[in-house]
Amino acid sequence: MHSRTRRFGLLGLTGALGALLLTAGGPGAAAQPPPRPTAGPGTNHATDDPFTSARTSWWRQSRFGMFIHIGAYSNLEGEYTRPDGTVCRNAEWIKRECRIPDEEYERQAATFNPSAFDARAIVRAAQDAGQRYIVITAKHHDGYAMWPTRQNTWNLRDHSAFDPRRDLLAELKKAADAAGIKLGFYYSIWDWHDPDFAGPGTFPRYQKRMYAQLKELIDTYDPALLWFDGEWDTDNPTNPWSRRDGADLQAYLHTLNPRLIVNNRVGKREVVDGDFGTPEQEIPAEPVDGQLWESCMTLNDHWGFAKYDTHWKSSETVLRNLLDVAGRGGNYLLNVGPDRLGRIPQPSVDRLRETGRWLAAHGQGDAVYGAGHTGLVADPPWGAVSRRGNELYASVTSWPAAGAPLHLTARAPFDITAARVLGSSQQVKIARSGDGFDLTPSGAATDARASVIRLTIRPPAAAPAGNGTGLTAQSWANDSFSGPPAATAVDPTVNKSYRFDGSPAPEIPADHFSTRWTGSIQPRYDETYTFTTVSDDTVRLWIDGKPVIDSATPHGPKVDKGTVTLKAGHRHRIRIDYTEQTGEAHMKLLWSSPSQDRQIVPRGQLYAD
Repeated sequence: MHSRTRRFGLLGLTGALGALLLTAGGPGAAAQPPPRPTAGPGTNHATDDPFTSARTSWWRQSRFGMFIHIGAYSNLEGEYTRPDGTVCRNAEWIKRECRIPDEEYERQAATFNPSAFDARAIVRAAQDAGQRYIVITAKHHDGYAMWPTRQNTWNLRDHSAFDPRRDLLAELKKAADAAGIKLGFYYSIWDWHDPDFAGPGTFPRYQKRMYAQLKELIDTYDPALLWFDGEWDTDNPTNPWSRRDGADLQAYLHTLNPRLIVNNRVGKREVVDGDFGTPEQEIPAEPVDGQLWESCMTLNDHWGFAKYDTHWKSSETVLRNLLDVAGRGGNYLLNVGPDRLGRIPQPSVDRLRETGRWLAAHGQGDAVYGAGHTGLVADPPWGAVSRRGNELYASVTSWPAAGAPLHLTARAPFDITAARVLGSSQQVKIARSGDGFDLTPSGAATDARASVIRLTIRPPAAAPAGNGTGLTAQSWANDSFSGPPAATAVDPTVNKSYRFDGSPAPEIPADHFSTRWTGSIQPRYDETYTFTTVSDDTVRLWIDGKPVIDSATPHGPKVDKGTVTLKAGHRHRIRIDYTEQTGEAHMKLLWSSPSQDRQIVPRGQLYAD
């Protein structure tokens, strides 16, 4: 083999950085911590509200993305023949689950040559599917980098049979940009290959290289999103990643690119980590509390390519999953696993194209793009309902028999002023019935997978937007509200993420403090509101002197909810008592109602004392 496939003994550290790390981090040397942003008491790491911010707008509007799992494991195509002749099957976990020795895994990786990887064809497949963003594995658990990283030689340029003049990520970035598709990268924290990863004394050296690799990805390719994985506690090898590590990394990434979107696996998959949650191979029955979310799923039974896996989801299943996800306010990240040559399997391409044709027909994509959950109606048994402005999209997967109605349960008063089956001229009869409406179409379904009835609605009247400036915040340098407050301010929102190193003011320590917010809150609708708090350690909430949330037992990152009926335009008294004892510090106040999308209660609706 030529020099690009040499033994990867010391991670192939090269240049001045490699020499420095090997010298400073040798046996018995003091480990250097990874870069950490300057912080201290007074630092609030909550930069915006992901539910409403401009930073996350493209992601919330997109709803449908492509996941791509490709790496050195793809070269085996899901099968490993042991020395005794028996065959072990797996895909992206084949190195670990089939117990392939390091040297043997490295030998097979040296022959990896995804020469048929065609970035424009992949982007075209995503476009044909109606997918608005792509996330590709830059580094999976086996530690193999799919770009020419300068931190080691365990990568596609230096340890493969692939053309060293090519850069797959650069090719995909160029094609995605040309098509107006956002590009993100998957990066595994857990690393089976790096010898520094598992040892507590050597882990900081790994972290330093990890930070350097992530900086390479951001500086070189300008991704819109980073999708982390491998954050959980596990062994073989032991994973020392901690909540503090996640907090530090998340803060560091936003110093490199404040617009970056990051998933919750940057930390420990808690509600306070990253910008969105990541349910895997499942669709939540309800919108996820306190956090944006994205359901990631495979098209068959594996993430990476497995030549024997022909258990493909039908286009009907894919489409219905997408409609359910969009109707519950989430995103759907659907995976493809290219083969050893870098080609997406044709069954994947076919199903993606069929889904895209449905989305492009008759304006049916409006049921997905820019649409989301509506609290105005209950999730029906015959399909899914999403809302986009003053239109509801009833995606019917079980079309009724001739003359039979579809019942829609209303959770708040509203009127339906028009109804139309997209792609059809048939009439739809609307009648109030019981707790909602009966919708009776006059003809047949337009598509056996799903037919869309677009309902134009007259929603409940809203009071004018408020002109408040926030709530009065008094903070104490103790966790018992004792004595005079150490700091008083007006907080425009209750959106605090002090993590491990912050507090309400420089003179207040990062542990053992408390804050009380008081003032008034002014809703825009006459409705029952759900208040959601995301907190660590304790929180209590009162509206008009009545308890709504009482979570006074110290806890880690946690969501609490309570409901109360409010009057539009009226200023209701509000008080929040929050305490931080040790560890992390978080406090967020969100609200939602049938007519109000979930969001951090905005400044204009809050009035200080």
